[in-house]
Amino acid sequence: MNNHFFDLIEYTNRSIFLTGKAGTGKTTFLNDFVKRTKKKHIVVAPTGIAAINAGGVTIHSMFGLPLRTFLPTTDRIDTSLANNIADLMPHFKYRKDKLKLLREVEVLIIDEVSMLRADVLDMMDFSLRFIRRNSQRFGGVQMLFIGDLYQLPPVVRDEHILKMFYNSPFFFDSHAIKEIPLLTIELTKVYRQSDESFLDILNAIRDGDVRSIDFEHLNERYDPAFETGTESYVYLCSHNRMADEINQEKLKEIKVDPSTFEAKLFGEFKENQFPNEQFLELKIGAQVMFIRNDISGEKRYFNGKLGEISALDENEIKVVLDGSEREITVKREVWEQKKYFLDTDKNIKEEVLGSFEQFPIKLAWAVTIHKSQGLTFDKVIIDAGKSFTAGQVYVALSRCRTLEGIVLKSKITPEVIFKDNRILQFQGSTLANDNVESILNQEKYDYSIKKVLRTVDSRWILNEVEEWNKLSIVTKSIDTVKTNQLYIQLKHEVTQLGKIFEKLEKVISQKVNNFIDQKEEWSEIEAKTKGAVNFFFTEIRDKVFSPLKEFYAEIKGAKGLKQYNEEFRNWLEDIEEYLNSLKEAHLLETKLLDEKNDKEVSMKIAKVPSQVLTFQLFEQGKTIAEVAFERGLVKETVIGHLAKFAEQGLLDISRVITSDKIKAFEDMFYKTPHETLTEWKNALPSNFEFNEIRILINHYNFKKEKNK
Repeated sequence: MNNHFFDLIEYTNRSIFLTGKAGTGKTTFLNDFVKRTKKKHIVVAPTGIAAINAGGVTIHSMFGLPLRTFLPTTDRIDTSLANNIADLMPHFKYRKDKLKLLREVEVLIIDEVSMLRADVLDMMDFSLRFIRRNSQRFGGVQMLFIGDLYQLPPVVRDEHILKMFYNSPFFFDSHAIKEIPLLTIELTKVYRQSDESFLDILNAIRDGDVRSIDFEHLNERYDPAFETGTESYVYLCSHNRMADEINQEKLKEIKVDPSTFEAKLFGEFKENQFPNEQFLELKIGAQVMFIRNDISGEKRYFNGKLGEISALDENEIKVVLDGSEREITVKREVWEQKKYFLDTDKNIKEEVLGSFEQFPIKLAWAVTIHKSQGLTFDKVIIDAGKSFTAGQVYVALSRCRTLEGIVLKSKITPEVIFKDNRILQFQGSTLANDNVESILNQEKYDYSIKKVLRTVDSRWILNEVEEWNKLSIVTKSIDTVKTNQLYIQLKHEVTQLGKIFEKLEKVISQKVNNFIDQKEEWSEIEAKTKGAVNFFFTEIRDKVFSPLKEFYAEIKGAKGLKQYNEEFRNWLEDIEEYLNSLKEAHLLETKLLDEKNDKEVSMKIAKVPSQVLTFQLFEQGKTIAEVAFERGLVKETVIGHLAKFAEQGLLDISRVITSDKIKAFEDMFYKTPHETLTEWKNALPSNFEFNEIRILINHYNFKKEKNK
């Protein structure tokens, strides 16, 4: 079933809330998705520790959001209490690299979403719409929310202010979420517990279903006078202060000198995101807990596994694992503070800003409920007193594998069980587990085709051609005759390709409809799409990118053209990126570009201009077809190269153009000459090609100038 969930995110644009009870593998799913997806993605989380654990960054650092409450209104708000929309906008002055990054994101993953406040999500929505210049919610980005709303809730300092615009602080009550067709997917197999009666109690507590909770069975674990003795228990506390006091008291009881291990900090790593103590004080005999899974792959320990220190050294610590006599050697490990960036191919990559190196253990006689989220224990002591907040009873109890491993210091009563109908109603109305397959079948083909068509669509280039032409006209140091000829040629090619794309779009859309109606095979659509990708790749490469690159090679470094060349290079890079995106295009799992075309498309300029290489081969006696084959060019490009030498009177045009065409052109050139390439094209017989006309114009203009 999890594969279906992966496919739903990968092959549709649906925004998903992935949830599940404690121990159902939400973190495992996240890690697997990040490894497998082809979509450009980033991972963020509401808190620093959650972000480090998820391998991502905090929401506030990614989006530069203010810490104050946000109210989605244009009405004037007291800025000491909250920000309104006008107050928010100045925060969106992002650096160019962040703008580019967030414009490339296809799926934004938010982990530990139970702690995400509704107003923070709305600020993200405003940011993404602004950055991406897209009025769709979240700027059209697919959202993947991961977490369990029955666990730790959002922290709200001024609930009365938030209530002015939000029904609850939960992310699902954000204004943005209510306007997208969000689906809830629930992971249901619990891996942490297997005892059915314990699972029934946990599920009833989670749902706030007081009548279904077997309090009598649960409170059999009540033992206020319990002492741990030699067994390893973890005391789960509601506050940091309580956990710290218990850990320090227990450490003092061990009558040996402590050893202090200082974390090694490199680069930038925020203190509030330290995953462990900067100064870790330990003793032989101390009870410790591992705070991450074994990165060696040997699975010697997991996040939450208990042990006892048996030896201490500056570079390694020996720990005897709880429940066995096995002693293992633990070395320092590294946590990284990351940021996302775009590489030269517009792929989203991670950059390490700083690192925190420390042993992956901490004192564990006691731990807070908050920090225990996601951990698994064999034996816990819980005091579910009045200080417990909504969700904490469930989180505390569900940390333990078995009911027998729990000791209650105070009884669990109906008063500490909270039922939140808002969560029940939201998840009930959006739950899609039973519909995943049908939604996937309805949407994945259409989504995949539309994604390919968006990649293939070259119509944007026409606007770039026009803008470039305007720039050429007002640039003094440029050869306007040459740029005008190139402009006419490019405009013709790009306009034709735009018309072809529009026809293609209609044909493929019809084929997809036929496929859905079972009138056509998917293989036919795949073949048509493959043909389209390869056609547009070769046409744009040979008739747009190559001529432009050659022109750029001629003017690169020329005096007075610095600004012009910068604009020109940016445009070339856009086309290079377009071609490279076609190289990566997939229809579902099928790569679409043929192997013969899958060669590097590069802005690098050859030391010898391309047209010179072409002319050298032509002068050696090779035909146009032979030159094109040897150089990996199309015939039109070779003729375009030769036109440059006709301009200098160096080309024997009789080797390129038939004698009857030469005569027809010569008669018209001396009797009724024309100004532009288009006028010549319209006046001459239809069998004249643009590049042939360019050669003839260049040749006879040279002769005319020579005979003056």
